Amino acid sequence: MASGIFSILDDVAALMDDVAIATKIATRKTAGILGDDLAVNAEKATGFLANREIPVLWAITKGSFINKLIIVPVALLLTAFVPIVMKVILVLGAVYLAYEGAEKIVEFVFHRPKGGHPIVELTKEDNREIEKTKIKSAITTDFILSVEIVVIALSSVLDTSLPIQIITVCVVALLATVGVYGLVGILIRIDDFGYRLIKGSREQGLWSKVGQALVKSLPIIINFFSFVGTIALLLVSGGIFVHSFAYLHHILPSWPLILKELLSGLVFGILAVLLVKAVKMIFFRKRQRHEKLIL
Repeated sequence: MASGIFSILDDVAALMDDVAIATKIATRKTAGILGDDLAVNAEKATGFLANREIPVLWAITKGSFINKLIIVPVALLLTAFVPIVMKVILVLGAVYLAYEGAEKIVEFVFHRPKGGHPIVELTKEDNREIEKTKIKSAITTDFILSVEIVVIALSSVLDTSLPIQIITVCVVALLATVGVYGLVGILIRIDDFGYRLIKGSREQGLWSKVGQALVKSLPIIINFFSFVGTIALLLVSGGIFVHSFAYLHHILPSWPLILKELLSGLVFGILAVLLVKAVKMIFFRKRQRHEKLIL
């Protein structure tokens, strides 16, 4: 009886060792996409009033957990039975990411706002709707990035047993959510920490200067992550396109891979933006004609 228990414990220990090794490999392979995920979500979680930053971030984090609960089992099943579907989902997700990245560039170039970074006010109903829209957009983007993370993690452990695959992918998915949104939470509270330093030092001395520097650095950090997040969207989507289509992978062989990925994401993104605008224009004209006929 005792020998049987020790045998089970030994098997569990061996499984945990295998999981630890597999998780290390999977985490290393997903490090790049995790960095992109951090940049994108840090940019999407900013722009709110201080008293709404944590509630908004928590809403996005809960959405991210739900995304992982959906993606992980579905990815395991699809990879086992119909792996081609995962490739189609990846490409469609890449189109969406490319669209988001290109749309930001188009808006910046042609419709640049005169003010600073928009602040969401919650004193009116329309601004509550804006907040909900931003949260929904962040969760949607997280879903697509999560698919990429899970697929990369899963592809790195395909030669292992099913229990190791399941545990490894779950661990990587959990680390992705907790790690990314934990760091985002720290970043968006930098100014509050700075204000506390200023107040605690009575606006005098070294700590006051450090606090002032932290407060002044927040707009710079927001703009930085806005820029990096946009580039990350194009790189992630472009990477999917390049690795999914042999023609794109072999075209311009002398170019650095990162440049090809960025260019691919930008081109597909601009095409997606033009397509969406064209569809919106067609529906807008149809609605105008319909309203004229009614009048």
